[in-house]
Amino acid sequence: MRSKESHVFRLLLVAALTLAVTPLRAASKSELRRSLTFFAGFDGSTSARFANGDPSIYTAKTINHPRVGTPGLPSDGSASIAKDQGRHGDALRFGKKSNEIVFFKAAKNMDYRQSNWSGTVSLWLKLSPDEDLEPGYVDPLQITTREWNDGTFFVDFSKDEKPRHFRLGMFSDYKAWNPTDRKWESFSDSERPMVTVTHPPFRRDRWTHVAFTFENLNTGKDNAIGRFYLDGKLQGELTGRSGRFTWETEKALMMLGIYYTGLVDEFAVFNQALTAKDIEKVRTLKKGIGELLK
Repeated sequence: MRSKESHVFRLLLVAALTLAVTPLRAASKSELRRSLTFFAGFDGSTSARFANGDPSIYTAKTINHPRVGTPGLPSDGSASIAKDQGRHGDALRFGKKSNEIVFFKAAKNMDYRQSNWSGTVSLWLKLSPDEDLEPGYVDPLQITTREWNDGTFFVDFSKDEKPRHFRLGMFSDYKAWNPTDRKWESFSDSERPMVTVTHPPFRRDRWTHVAFTFENLNTGKDNAIGRFYLDGKLQGELTGRSGRFTWETEKALMMLGIYYTGLVDEFAVFNQALTAKDIEKVRTLKKGIGELLK
């Protein structure tokens, strides 16, 4: 009996070791397509090419009242379709800093789950931060149902540093990550739910791929994971964090170009945390994410 148990144990051990050393394959195009929930390529239109929810783009007059939006781009001309200037085809150009806020509705376009939520967000940016951006915080993308620090994902450029830092923020519910209501200035960099890249690779003459993944949200444990990628390279990760994201999905927005000046293209959302190999595959699609929709 003991020898039988020993033999079974050895077989299980070998199987486990084999799985541990076998590199994960990249997802196939059909697998990526099944996990895609939203894609805006801005080719001749501001509407999303694929959306599980509302495909329309909206503009709000200010970030203080972002949910009171009207269909279309800002009335001040700060954003427009840039023909033939995209990573693939056209792009969305933010030509000047504006108080008006451009957004898509997140309901169904992000597959929000009240338990065990994971996902990936991908987009391309083209700019020179130190030459093109005005002073102050700039968020090329912010996804939230409330405020910037309360159940929110964002990528932003820092306010004062030179060169401008580029950061991923993954803020769970405010009361979950900051239960004692500490002042922001009292948190060390390592305590803040952010990944900071001090020398990001952005340039005016090339596109930069930006992606982040999140997993283990809304599990009831502090085991959330966030990973931040630029041009397919892992820049850092957040582990052991609160993952409580209590969203009112009908109020959740995917806001683009907050105080931003530059180009945006190929904005996509997936309903699973893609692996590094998957992100590299998304990044190197010859015709962009539109390939997945054929």
